[in-house]
Amino acid sequence: MNSKKIYIVRHGQTDFNLQNIVQGSGVDSSLNQRGQAQAKAFFEYYKHVQFDKIYTSTLKRTKETVKDFLDLGIPSEALAGLNEISWGTKEGFKITPEEDQYYHYMLRQWQLGNTSLRIESGESPDDVVIRMKPAVDHIMRNTNERTVLICMHGRAIRILLCILLNYPLKSMDMFEHENLCLYLLHYDGKTFTIKLHNDISHLRLI
Repeated sequence: MNSKKIYIVRHGQTDFNLQNIVQGSGVDSSLNQRGQAQAKAFFEYYKHVQFDKIYTSTLKRTKETVKDFLDLGIPSEALAGLNEISWGTKEGFKITPEEDQYYHYMLRQWQLGNTSLRIESGESPDDVVIRMKPAVDHIMRNTNERTVLICMHGRAIRILLCILLNYPLKSMDMFEHENLCLYLLHYDGKTFTIKLHNDISHLRLI
């Protein structure tokens, strides 16, 4: 398989991020003013890159994040496999101390390797891998796409990086992320190497 450069970004800030409200795959929120500024800063910093294809999740906050690139006419595709994990009944609600305790309990279970454990009425990391792998295979087998931009979500990025780097899912929290952060990966035809990790250098423009 040919080499690739893969730029993976998390979507820009939404009001739900700002207000500490759970989003997940079931909340289709838009970028707020700061999120739009983050998207503009990322575009200005990386508009020189000749992307062959842009991939997003099906949620509008990812499409809005890369809108300036899409407006250049770069081919794009929205893949449901890149959607955020479903936080089930927790989505759309502010994180209370009780919800925060539940959240950290789930994280601890996943860190212990119990990655098949599902959030209440939601998904487990294992569930996300099952739906994400076809999307990853689709992106990787398009060998004419040598430089691609993927815009997705925080927990989903952590899971994607475990898939690409062949890390156990219990290690996913080692991959930190912020709104509109960048992970740059190089693929040499056999293995992936991280060149930039949770990079936000481009946000210095705002």
